[in-house]
Amino acid sequence: MPNRLSSEHSLYLRQHADNPVDWWPWCPEAFAAAKAQDKPVLVSVGYSSCHWCHVMARESFDQPWIAELMNKHFVCIKVDREEKPEVDKLMMDAVQMIQGHGGWPLNCFCLPDGRPFFGGTYFPPEDRGHGQVPWPQLLMRVADFYHTSKNELAANADAIAKNLTHLTQAPDADGTLPSHEDLIKAAERLCENHDDTHGGFGAAPKFPSPSTIDFLLSVRGTAAVDNNRSLATRLDAVITVTLGAMARGGLFDQIGGGFHRYCVDRDWTVPHFEKMLYDNAQLIGTYAEAWARYRDPLYQRICEETIEWLQREMAIENGLFAAAIDADTEHEEGLTYVWKPKEIVEVLGDKAFTFAAAYGITDQGNFEGSNILKLRGKFSDRETLKPQRAQLLSRRNQRIQPTRDEKTLLSWNALLAKNLAKAGWIFGRKDWWKIAANIEQSLWKNCVKEASGTIQLKSVGYKSTFTGSGCLNDYAWLAEAEVHLAATAEWGEGKAPHLDRATQLMQCIEKQFRDVHSVGYFLVEANRDDLSVRQKDWFDNAVPAGNSSLLHTLSALEVLTDDISWGKAFTELSYAYSGLVRNVPSGIAHALQGLTQAATGHVSIKFTHSRECDELQKAINGNADTPAHQKPFRPVFLKSDSAVKGYEVCVGKTCLPALDSLNKLRELI
Repeated sequence: MPNRLSSEHSLYLRQHADNPVDWWPWCPEAFAAAKAQDKPVLVSVGYSSCHWCHVMARESFDQPWIAELMNKHFVCIKVDREEKPEVDKLMMDAVQMIQGHGGWPLNCFCLPDGRPFFGGTYFPPEDRGHGQVPWPQLLMRVADFYHTSKNELAANADAIAKNLTHLTQAPDADGTLPSHEDLIKAAERLCENHDDTHGGFGAAPKFPSPSTIDFLLSVRGTAAVDNNRSLATRLDAVITVTLGAMARGGLFDQIGGGFHRYCVDRDWTVPHFEKMLYDNAQLIGTYAEAWARYRDPLYQRICEETIEWLQREMAIENGLFAAAIDADTEHEEGLTYVWKPKEIVEVLGDKAFTFAAAYGITDQGNFEGSNILKLRGKFSDRETLKPQRAQLLSRRNQRIQPTRDEKTLLSWNALLAKNLAKAGWIFGRKDWWKIAANIEQSLWKNCVKEASGTIQLKSVGYKSTFTGSGCLNDYAWLAEAEVHLAATAEWGEGKAPHLDRATQLMQCIEKQFRDVHSVGYFLVEANRDDLSVRQKDWFDNAVPAGNSSLLHTLSALEVLTDDISWGKAFTELSYAYSGLVRNVPSGIAHALQGLTQAATGHVSIKFTHSRECDELQKAINGNADTPAHQKPFRPVFLKSDSAVKGYEVCVGKTCLPALDSLNKLRELI
């Protein structure tokens, strides 16, 4: 008999609707039941495309005898991390504090008032060694300890809550601002952690880390690095080795386009096969910006094929994009994506040998006897084999496909809008820019509620129904997208008042999320009594932290609106990052990029006629034939002004003498 989750919108929750576990969604009634029954609460967090979430569900939550233990001793709550990122963060931070690591599935035990006291990630149903406690045994231990040592658990929960509250303070802030030298040293430290052989940062598993590459690209574009040949060479190597390895490896879907979430190995061969909107949204911008500097044609193809995949497989009817595609097909990871040599021969015939050589296909395979495609050949081979990739995609589409999670997330769609606008401008693709503008328009229509002089955001959409209260990331990422659209709206022929909307969103952030007693902005508004701690998010993970994003928007708004209050807010927030820049640069890459762009100065260009925009785009960005390093990307803000004679360039608050020709502008830029 289906449980309470059967009526939920979330695909992840409905995936657990037939579990014999008496699941609750996250709601006040669940905690009221825990208090009335004097039971601890199990908060189990995951997401619909998560392979190990599916494994634990099959092994434990589907088993009647294990479900009986859970129902007898706990009030069990299921949470979709994407619906409620603030709940996910609270539980994740608690588990990381307890275990020293985290991940999904995330299983956190709480007191009836919601305070976490213990937790972990995946637990097997029986003893398999490796030091993992079996799930049934853990359930009984926790339940027994709750009833026999409740005061000790309460003290533990108090300590965790106090530590989490302490983390709302800016870590290692020392009352100074990050210096230009600090930013350069942060880039050097990130490069020290680079895998020079295989690309990427650190050991396996390897994640794409777009924010890190974005920061290194922004530092690479500074005069300080241009004048330091050894550092410039090092940055070029780190950026290009990593981007090339990801583009050529199993992380990128060589047949259908788009990136998987991460790879389990050092050399980017075997991905976890889920595809997330947020990864692909960010990587479009990263590869576009890298193409602007290095003019590697592979980077352009990666952007094109990722956007083609998004339009083909992720677009939904309201102009927005779905959240994710599952890692599993019929309970088998990667089944849709892998190939046997005989299948290649069946589809490609005489071209099979050439294709197999270019993409490393062997009889032995590289994944459980099958092949995950990796580009071994040259870029020219890739271009020549485009028709064969299309043939294989057509055959692959006949296979059973993994499930798509069709919910639309305001925050992730805002990330996509921002990066499509950037990529469209860099490549001169107005069609991409217009997709970004359509996303923004749909978000503003469906997710924004204006009332009493303020804005409320609905964070999650299921077809025509949009629900949920926006957290800081929703506001901050949408504001950052508005700034990017505003920057090139003259060229993209956009009609929406993007700069006004960015300002409105920032005003709401100041009222609803700012900590009036200390530096920084909270993840949620003050009225959330369902959370035991009101947190701040300082660290960028797979997506940027809200505070990191605000550095970008605040510094841009000061220049674009001539409102010094935004510059003051930027400076105040920057004080939070002095220690972080020096001590943990790997955790704040998006913030580092924002600090770097502010230090080098936002560029605005005033010109006489809007009809000149296409020529401006070509002059500023060049084309595929422009030599590498001749036209590195730098964000610009375009504004037609009939009072200007020629072209007036301003860097930060400093405006240069007007130029009377595009050639002179080209030389200056």
